[in-house]
Amino acid sequence: MLYENIKKLVSYGIQTGLTPESERIYTTNLLLELFHEDNYEDTLTDTREISLEHTLHELLEEAVSRGVISDNIVSRDLFDTKMMNCLLPRPAQVQAKFWEYYKKSPQAATEFYYKFSQDSDYIRRYRVKKDMKWKTSSPYGEIDITINLSKPEKDPKAIAAARNAAVSDYPKCLLCMENEGYAGHMNHPARENHRIIPIRINGTDWGFQYSPYVYYNEHCIVFNGEHTPMKIDRAAFAKLFDFVTQFPHYFLGSNADLPIVGGSILSHDHFQGGHYTFAMAKAAIEKEIVIPRFEDIKTGIVKWPLSVLRISCKEKDRLIDLAEHILNCWRSYTDQDAFIFAETDGEPHNTITPIARMRDGVYELDLALRNNITTEEHPLGVYHPHAEYHHIKKENIGLIEVMGLAVLPSRLKEEMELLAEYITEKKDLRSNEKIEKHADWAEKFLPAYTDVSKENIMDILKKEIGIVFTHVLEDAGVYKRTPEGQAAFLRFIRTL
Repeated sequence: MLYENIKKLVSYGIQTGLTPESERIYTTNLLLELFHEDNYEDTLTDTREISLEHTLHELLEEAVSRGVISDNIVSRDLFDTKMMNCLLPRPAQVQAKFWEYYKKSPQAATEFYYKFSQDSDYIRRYRVKKDMKWKTSSPYGEIDITINLSKPEKDPKAIAAARNAAVSDYPKCLLCMENEGYAGHMNHPARENHRIIPIRINGTDWGFQYSPYVYYNEHCIVFNGEHTPMKIDRAAFAKLFDFVTQFPHYFLGSNADLPIVGGSILSHDHFQGGHYTFAMAKAAIEKEIVIPRFEDIKTGIVKWPLSVLRISCKEKDRLIDLAEHILNCWRSYTDQDAFIFAETDGEPHNTITPIARMRDGVYELDLALRNNITTEEHPLGVYHPHAEYHHIKKENIGLIEVMGLAVLPSRLKEEMELLAEYITEKKDLRSNEKIEKHADWAEKFLPAYTDVSKENIMDILKKEIGIVFTHVLEDAGVYKRTPEGQAAFLRFIRTL
């Protein structure tokens, strides 16, 4: 079976264009070496329709049976990445092909690179397709919901092995250039099948890659070539516009640069983008405003649960000037009546989540106002999901959520299935510790449905989860969608 599956894997490489036919023997020998196998016999194997997931699984079973690897999810992921690297071209070859496609069009280049990232198994298609995804209506348009199931959870064996593994600070984080080709270990994922496209952004060296856990179409990450902290400033706006100038079919945004309202990796300067239109981008401007000295720039408040200003102009330098002006004003702005504090005890609270795009040849920038202040009542953040919604979403509201895509924890899949069972069979939700946290929520929304059945309960749960996420976004808004909140928003705008 080893020979048959090696032949299938090599044939997969050739069929997808990862491996030239002329390198069939060379690639076969690389794979044999991984299994400590000195012999090989060609077999009559059907290679017309190859399942990469099945082929890798069979090879991993072989590696475990031979004692080549331990039998846990992390060891398997490290080894199948090593196998895939045997099929791949060197980084310089991938880069050359990317820029060759770029001469045709930026979109042709990214389409090539996205397919390559999937074919190489850097993006594991068979895992990503397990993610639950749906859309739900809201007062602000259709909101995207996803339950992330593509990132494998470590099993007890892997956790034990990771605990005993030597500590290393190379690469410094998952976004460093040094990840390219890195074999990984029990505490760091393998990146041997990873190929980065070097790009220049605002005169500095950056890397372009895709997220291995794609939450939306062509979910890309653009990261600083140096391991340097996140910072929202004039240079950040310039970098965003420089990127969308080079790739006008993509949007690019940045997480905020403060804890609670920022991203999960604040230690490494990076942006996220892609070829997708979020609900926030579709949301209309509900109130146009004019900012002195920037009358040439179309400006308005977006109809969105967070507090968002949208500015647009054909001249990106003018937008950068205005974005910097708004940022500087917001950084130092305090309005006690609206519970907006620029700082407390020397700790800054105000920052911005920016998202740049091209729309019909015009540069556009959304600026979501953020504040990370905490109180005894809201120790995780006043402008953070409030405790009543933590049963659905407790994690930070980062860039992706700001734009209208809920990234919800994997636990919800099982919890939804249990809720469906308990609700339709009229069992006590509080009798099960996995779903008792949902009981108050279910008791509030269920009376609105007169006909609840096994056929429609999942649709009901999806709709109600979408409603909760809409409220979560409203919690993250520094100015609430009330007459008082909008009046306070205008007070800030009058200071610009």
